[in-house]
Amino acid sequence: MPVEVVRKDIKNLHLAVYPPNGRVRVAVPLRLDDDVVRLAVIARLNWIRRQQSRFEQQDRQSEREMVSGESHYVEGRRYRLDVVEGAGRPLVSLRNNNTLELRVRPGTSRKNREAALHRWYRQCLRNQIPELIRKWAPVIGVNVADWGVRKMKRRWGTCNVGARRIWFNLELAKKPLSCLEYILVHEMVHLLERHHNDQFREHMNRFMPQWRLQREELNRAPLAHEDWAY
Repeated sequence: MPVEVVRKDIKNLHLAVYPPNGRVRVAVPLRLDDDVVRLAVIARLNWIRRQQSRFEQQDRQSEREMVSGESHYVEGRRYRLDVVEGAGRPLVSLRNNNTLELRVRPGTSRKNREAALHRWYRQCLRNQIPELIRKWAPVIGVNVADWGVRKMKRRWGTCNVGARRIWFNLELAKKPLSCLEYILVHEMVHLLERHHNDQFREHMNRFMPQWRLQREELNRAPLAHEDWAY
């Protein structure tokens, strides 16, 4: 089983299994040698296999061609894409509770159609995130100085503790709102505790008792075809 080993100036070893293909990555303190890494992986081998099995069974989208009739997700719901050609700037809207309408100029390329949809996804998240931050900041007792949305290949979200800045994966626009809320709380808790240790889990249990269920919902949601992970 291939294992990606990344050596960092950190205190503890961290092992993770990433979707969509069950890639194994270990972040290792500089002081530890390869034998310690091997033992750590072997000790958690059953857990690694379970995670990989879950990812293998997860629904996965093929690469989108951005043509009418395709399925696309918005907040966890599946919509049928309807591409309408006409004059004017690109415009995306939801229609009849089951149609995602994309208006573009005639001859617009697949890449530019996708870019228009991604801009719309980004704006959806920008509309949702501020209110969620206002909701959770007094509960958790932290202040988020800045946040943003971007495409990420490895994570659903990241937190720069020093700058108090949170980044959200653009793909979260496709997932249920509860998944976005879980990632927000997860990253805000990192402002209290940097590592995924017992203290971190205690904070999550106190602030969001159902966080494991919401994490499971995120893991069940269909994956995009891109090779990224959390």
